[in-house]
Amino acid sequence: MHVLRTPDEAFAGLADYPFAAHYRTIADRATGTPLRLHHLDEGPADAAPILLMHGEPSWSYLYRHFVPPLAAAGHRVIAPDLIGFGKSDKPADRNDYTYERHVEWMSDWLTAMDLTGITLFCQDWGGLIGLRLVAAFPDRFARLVIANTGLPIGTGWSEGFRAWLEFSQKVENFPVGFIVNGGCTRDLTPAEIAAYDAPFPDETFKEGARQFPTLVPITPEHASVAQNKAAWAVLSGFEKPVVTCFSDRDAVTHGGEKIFIERVPGANGQPHSIVKGGGHFLQEDAPQELVRIILDHIARG
Repeated sequence: MHVLRTPDEAFAGLADYPFAAHYRTIADRATGTPLRLHHLDEGPADAAPILLMHGEPSWSYLYRHFVPPLAAAGHRVIAPDLIGFGKSDKPADRNDYTYERHVEWMSDWLTAMDLTGITLFCQDWGGLIGLRLVAAFPDRFARLVIANTGLPIGTGWSEGFRAWLEFSQKVENFPVGFIVNGGCTRDLTPAEIAAYDAPFPDETFKEGARQFPTLVPITPEHASVAQNKAAWAVLSGFEKPVVTCFSDRDAVTHGGEKIFIERVPGANGQPHSIVKGGGHFLQEDAPQELVRIILDHIARG
């Protein structure tokens, strides 16, 4: 496995991202290749962690407006970069990226960090992977906040996802900052767009970002359908508190909260939210509202 690493200087002077870098090295289970995974770790080290998981093609920069207020409220805030994204290592071959490998990489990172009592906030692939972690290690999680994501089992896709899949595979140069900006209802600043482009000095660094849309198990023939069905079996018995906060202007995941509210026992009777005016990357559109939802969810016990 050939692995690329974005030079540190690519991240110099990022807007509103003053956080110290933390790294943990895991080994790919199939090849033994060491992979360095980056995460933010702010707030009291002995506090129960809030785990913020990003998706495609973003990175922990997406949570820059979450970290300070959550840490100031007395919580340990951890935001990892998935392998292939942000400051984490990036395998250079698209075929090295599979759904199950992503789950393995983050499972090994989670157990190496030995996190417990976790409040999970997940969006996009942060949910496809993060909810698999919940199913694999339910005792490590105290509560869930689920936003603009899903856990597909091969039963179809939205028109919004179809358009995204087609675009992602046909566009010659994968425009990461442009994509994130297009998934927001506000216009990102040039500095913010540049920050989303920063992890990818050239197209060779984008193989993971290119591959992710093809890995979503939207048909019965896709890999990971069986594994996601097994995860749903666990989530269907998950009784710890779960709230959803999907946005009203995301063509990809619109209405996706319903299955979690209907199938996950911990979602019963919870104050679920629809984030008004939020796009796919609702963390950019409504960070203060989402921070409030997280803090209120924790405060309810």
